[in-house]
Amino acid sequence: MNSHNNRPHVVVIGAGFGGLRAARGLAKSPVSVTLVDRNNYHLFQPLLYQVATAGISPTEIAHPVRGILRRQKNFEFRMADVTAIDLEKRRLATTSGEMTYDYLVVAVGGETNYFGLTSVEQNSFTLKELEDATAIRDHLLTQFELANQESDPERRRAMLTFVIVGGGPTGVECAGAISELIRLVLRKDFPNLDFNDVRVILLEAIDRVLAYLPPDLSQSSAEVLRRKHVEVRFGSQVADFNGERVLLKNGETIDTRTLIWAAGVRAAKLVRQTAQQYALATGSQGRVKVAPTLQLPGHPEVFVIGDAAYLENGGGNPLPMVAPVAMQQAIIAAKNIDRLVRGMEPLPFEYKDPGMLATIGRNEAVAHVSGIKFRGFFAWLVWLIVHIWQLIGFRNRLLVLINWAWSYLFYDLGVRIISNKRKEGEQ
Repeated sequence: MNSHNNRPHVVVIGAGFGGLRAARGLAKSPVSVTLVDRNNYHLFQPLLYQVATAGISPTEIAHPVRGILRRQKNFEFRMADVTAIDLEKRRLATTSGEMTYDYLVVAVGGETNYFGLTSVEQNSFTLKELEDATAIRDHLLTQFELANQESDPERRRAMLTFVIVGGGPTGVECAGAISELIRLVLRKDFPNLDFNDVRVILLEAIDRVLAYLPPDLSQSSAEVLRRKHVEVRFGSQVADFNGERVLLKNGETIDTRTLIWAAGVRAAKLVRQTAQQYALATGSQGRVKVAPTLQLPGHPEVFVIGDAAYLENGGGNPLPMVAPVAMQQAIIAAKNIDRLVRGMEPLPFEYKDPGMLATIGRNEAVAHVSGIKFRGFFAWLVWLIVHIWQLIGFRNRLLVLINWAWSYLFYDLGVRIISNKRKEGEQ
């Protein structure tokens, strides 16, 4: 046993929704818990797009890990990046030295999947980290500043064309928010610009957005986006992006300086490397196949949860890579570690689908909860309440609520600052 105060040592990798809840779930267990993350904060990723579109500031969706768990007596935090997992020796290689464990919870989340499109990876924006959101915000505002000074109409139109790839929640919410930022706020900031030059384009490879929702809700979501002046284009696959022009697989090109990639996700590099090194069974998107108890086959001391884990539901389909799955799995993983320490058998995981919500901008959202479908203003209110409630910390909840109320009443987004100046053309 890797003794920490004569207790089994549990290491949790990742301070996201799953990792944080797993660490909390072990608060009363006879173990020592170490949470490892490259950042010293927990990030509320569902609202990253709001930072990217100047709706809220970065500090309103991030909360220090030490502050969240400061009252947990058996907890410690290490800010480091885990670079390798030695399953045989129960050891982790990190940027701050080696760590050993008795039990391990792998909750590293996912990363952007570019499907081998190197040019897209090099020149586009993604929306996974806090830095990604501020980079998009800076870029969007910079394009308007540059367009306001540009005399060449073709170059100006390219600067004011914004392409989002992917019709999932991130792509839909981002497209709607960008359109509203432009129409409701920036139009007042730049009275000399011709806003007929502005285009917001959402590209989706299949024939619907928000494919996890019933078809009628998907269709109404696309209609709402179009009413908000977003060009929704189905059957559109990107082949290349050089920073100035998007090339589609059908040969069409779109002149733009902005491509936001929200088209795919896969298991994090650490998970894929470990799976390859130990010949672990994997499923779609590079996720590691786990037992119903969330244990890694052949290594019962290792639990894999969230976007890193591949586990099928009763219908033979893999569980989605969404926060509710990670949080529910974290509870069972923590409970099973506690049971193992106490000499009891682990329990199987059973996912309880809480439903799906997606906002499409001001007064518009869609929801499918417990078989009930609703949309419009009421769905938007439900989305707002749920997201404010899930934020960590009363201060963050209050600040987000104030900012949303202000922008709702006065059509004014207060975080329109360019914090990291770039030369034109840089990503």
